[in-house]
Amino acid sequence: MTDHNSIISFPITLRHEHRLIFTRDVFGADNDTLLEVLTAHEPGEGVQAMVFWDAGLETAFPGIGDRIAHWFAARGRRVRLAAAPIPVPGGEAAKNDFHHVEKVWSAIHAAGLCRHSYVIAVGGGAVLDMVGFAASTAHRGIPLVRLPTTSLSQGDGGVGVKNGVNFFGKKNWVGSFVIPHAIVNDLAFLPGLPLRDRRAGLIEAVKVALIRSAEFFEFIASRVDALARFEPEPFEAVIRESARQHIEHIATAGDPFERGSTRPLDFGHWSAHKLEQMSAFALSHGEAVAIGMALDLVYARRSGLLPEPLAERILEVLQRLGFALYTPLLAQRGPDGRSVLLHGLDEFREHMGGRLTIPMIRAPGDRLDLHTIDATLIAAALDELKARYA
Repeated sequence: MTDHNSIISFPITLRHEHRLIFTRDVFGADNDTLLEVLTAHEPGEGVQAMVFWDAGLETAFPGIGDRIAHWFAARGRRVRLAAAPIPVPGGEAAKNDFHHVEKVWSAIHAAGLCRHSYVIAVGGGAVLDMVGFAASTAHRGIPLVRLPTTSLSQGDGGVGVKNGVNFFGKKNWVGSFVIPHAIVNDLAFLPGLPLRDRRAGLIEAVKVALIRSAEFFEFIASRVDALARFEPEPFEAVIRESARQHIEHIATAGDPFERGSTRPLDFGHWSAHKLEQMSAFALSHGEAVAIGMALDLVYARRSGLLPEPLAERILEVLQRLGFALYTPLLAQRGPDGRSVLLHGLDEFREHMGGRLTIPMIRAPGDRLDLHTIDATLIAAALDELKARYA
């Protein structure tokens, strides 16, 4: 034996498959897409699952809970529900009250679900986040199948690997990174959404286009009026491509669990997250992102990064899609006289690991990272937004 320090090290490599399946009418009598996803752990074994669904779906799809139950009952020889489908609150309320996580844990515990079972989350991004976090921490992780039902979750948040709930008044302060067992996008949910929720997914599509693909941005810009009318063919095409772009980035960009200090797909998000909090979540995520992107576009133009004609064209696209690009919240100041919004920079830095990293663009598809932000230019950009769009 020696007194010298020693290190024992072995690499651990895990292979994950990040799967997204598009279908229509997933709980239709003849649709077995979900059945093919719920594979048994061992050949010949039955499969046990629990379904948590967004209670807000009942308005647009009356009887959705019973329809889910009937779909499983018709396939009871291969997959069994451990309990009747459980409704949970939708919207940001699902993430603002930790008791909802505890209720999901309690239901999983009461049903005796194990790590070879499945949790299925059906709903918008907030429900997927909350239920996903509960599933990822029950028994240290029960496989999760996501069924996003909103344009925002089908094109962006629901196809990712993040789960989380809000805590300490901060967005997604508690959460986990877990690659879901599968994601199933049922396009039949989209026409039933309220207009506000249908529009929300378009802003994240513009965002990912600006960050990753000039070609995708041109596709959106050339169809902007049809998209504003939610014409099915271009609308579904944009949601599909937005989802593909997000999944490709997660799988191939080298940092799926965000261990670095950058979140390149979060253009416009540093202020959007703060605006959601400042509005007590009266502003939806999509609405806040639209304003946050407008702020960053004006900042990029004023700082000489983004040519004025490009900035104006992108801002016009956002407006023609139907997004407001200003809120009086932008003018709020704290007791210290400092813009309340600028506290969002500090929270973004903390959330990302200590180093401020803000994604910005020089042109659609041409991204760079900024590690400092000029408060004077931000103030000028805020004044400009007020003058132009208030």
